[in-house]
Amino acid sequence: MKASNAKNAKNAKNAANEPNELTFEAALARLEQIVARLDAGDLPLEEALKLFGEGSELGKFCLSVLDEAEGRLEMLIEGKDGRPQAVPAQDILGKLEGESGN
Repeated sequence: MKASNAKNAKNAKNAANEPNELTFEAALARLEQIVARLDAGDLPLEEALKLFGEGSELGKFCLSVLDEAEGRLEMLIEGKDGRPQAVPAQDILGKLEGESGN
């Protein structure tokens, strides 16, 4: 299993270095690696800062992918005529977030 994790880590790092091939999964895997290395606390300052910057960019990328996916989601609700209708999930979730004070 460790060999598989090492291979996945290498693939994620390679994909993270090639923006045209970056996927959400690769970015998330690389971000997890960065967090683990930073959490270990044994890096020189310059390397830690470099990794922090890379992690920040990967986090922004992942957030943009998730925001885009959220915009494509639809929910089925009961329409005024009693029949189901599809509405953008963001419309419903936005109303719910507003009700809870978030």
